[in-house]
Amino acid sequence: MTTGGDWVAKSPRMRRVLELAQRAAPTEATVLLTGESGTGKERLARFIHDRSQRAGGPFVAINCGALPETLLESELFGHTKGAFTGATGERKGLFEASSGGTFFLDEISETTPGVQVRLLRALQERTVRPVGATKELPVDVRILAATNRDLASLVAEGAFRKDLYYRLRVLPLELPPLRERREDLLPLARELIARTCRENHCGPCSLSSDVLDRLHGYSWPGNVRELENAIERAVILAEGQPRIEVADLPPEVRGENPVAATAQEILTLAEVERRHIVATLERLGDNRQATAEALGIGENTLWRRLKSYGLVRERGRGGNA
Repeated sequence: MTTGGDWVAKSPRMRRVLELAQRAAPTEATVLLTGESGTGKERLARFIHDRSQRAGGPFVAINCGALPETLLESELFGHTKGAFTGATGERKGLFEASSGGTFFLDEISETTPGVQVRLLRALQERTVRPVGATKELPVDVRILAATNRDLASLVAEGAFRKDLYYRLRVLPLELPPLRERREDLLPLARELIARTCRENHCGPCSLSSDVLDRLHGYSWPGNVRELENAIERAVILAEGQPRIEVADLPPEVRGENPVAATAQEILTLAEVERRHIVATLERLGDNRQATAEALGIGENTLWRRLKSYGLVRERGRGGNA
């Protein structure tokens, strides 16, 4: 079994991913991390940064799908005073803030064509121009990017720039979903139990045989992130008992589907979607960013859905609904 930091990898596919990540780490190569939501793309980006020659510099991350285009440009490249309404002073962008370190662009597929053009120039020229500025600023940063979507298909559809795609995928790494690396499930669960017990100052606990069956029988659509949430919940509900039981697991892992319609209740697709979104939001502790990632949609899309359900009244910058 391979371990690396927070990584536990017994499956051949995950061991291969970590091997390639370790080989890429000391280089300046741009790495494109792909895989379903919750597979650990940001964690792998940190894994690469921590083993790179830039480990002493900052690791800066941004979710490109969490902000509209104008705000995203300002976050990425900075702005000058008066560049737009509300720009009361100069602001350094995240490219500059990550100078000497690593800049992780999560959900790169959610960027607009205008932002893609500016990203391409930043990658090619190693310079950025703040919004409202007339001069380029040099930046010394390594780029790591991630997406849970098929960028090649987006390129074919004209939704993502081909030149930026090839610039990003110097070294592509695909993280397999948890259901395709079952060998890692129990070692991961035990590692997460130990960590959660330490963080919550409770004694060690183990998994009952029935819990092991439930863990193996579940498909884990939210991948490692969902497993983390399930284990944290189970440890807390076990209340210091030496063994986690089935009743401590979330309903869906126990084999109950909280959004499934009964034979007597036929739901519209819109209602099925609403129930699924609300259930996922509740399961992830009302964290909008994590919920959007688990559902495979942008945070802006999630916010609009929640607003239509009457669950939010105004938009803030935080992650909670």
